[in-house]
Amino acid sequence: MSRISILLVDDHPIVREGYRRLLEMRPQFSVCAEAEDVTQAYVAYKTHQPDIVILDLTLLGASGIEALRRIREFDKDAKILIFTMHAGSAFALKAFEAGARGYITKSSPPGELIRAVEIVAEGGRAMSEDISRALAADRLSGGRPAIDELTPREMEVLRLVATGLSSEAIAGLLNLSLKTVRNIHYAVKAKIGAENDAHLVWLAPAAGLIPADQLASNSA
Repeated sequence: MSRISILLVDDHPIVREGYRRLLEMRPQFSVCAEAEDVTQAYVAYKTHQPDIVILDLTLLGASGIEALRRIREFDKDAKILIFTMHAGSAFALKAFEAGARGYITKSSPPGELIRAVEIVAEGGRAMSEDISRALAADRLSGGRPAIDELTPREMEVLRLVATGLSSEAIAGLLNLSLKTVRNIHYAVKAKIGAENDAHLVWLAPAAGLIPADQLASNSA
């Protein structure tokens, strides 16, 4: 296999260093750039044109779903592998809908990440075993959770609303107009059948979108 250049996106420098060392133990892997947020990830991708992006979902500000969207807007053929602590099916489904080629959880053995990088670099799709089980369990349970009806962009707005950000702040993070954010906010409530934002705030951690300790302070 020819040398594979990698953009590593994670908001923790120490974590990035650890994964860089793991990856570069393989002679065919080279980490050409690192980033810690959506803007840095987008700029680094345009600058370095890596073969593959290893992308965490939990970033400073907007999430990795937004980074995925922006990169693929620039390059529809971008090969992006999600590598995250989020083991629920909701994020995995939205990541694949947004164009991810793979989804591996950080609880997976190191070898699973290495194999996933190779598979995605060759044009395939990869999932860690726990994500495969979670998706299969959802299918077997029948009925689709309300959150499955949301688009990746709608889910990102839901996540940011639940953390207490204003519509103005969300518009700035996602490079959208205030009107667009408010329209998306309304669409999310309509799809879920929520009467108010308190319902949205309750739904986000229940669906695994954010930890309970990141809930909006005014949600009580």
